[in-house]
Amino acid sequence: MAIGEVTVIPIGTGSTSLSSYVADMQRVLQTVEGITFELTSMGTIIEGPVARILAAVEALHESPFAAGAQRVSTSLKIDDRRDKPSTSRSKLESVERKLQEE
Repeated sequence: MAIGEVTVIPIGTGSTSLSSYVADMQRVLQTVEGITFELTSMGTIIEGPVARILAAVEALHESPFAAGAQRVSTSLKIDDRRDKPSTSRSKLESVERKLQEE
């Protein structure tokens, strides 16, 4: 399972507030099968097979256009570890354990 971090920025919306676009995109993610996701203050973490993450990102990228945006900038980072299972939570727990060892 891979972990993706995506940020989608609608440009030229006429407002500095983007929360309605973010809410729409979270609704879109609820329709994508085979992934789990978590909204953060700066983007969204998506976990699942790479093909499902890419399908989710495509749907996210299209969402602001459907809401009237004329330009969209999307950034994606993927961590695809194949030597052992990995999740966003397990990565955080690993760091937390190391901090407790000090």
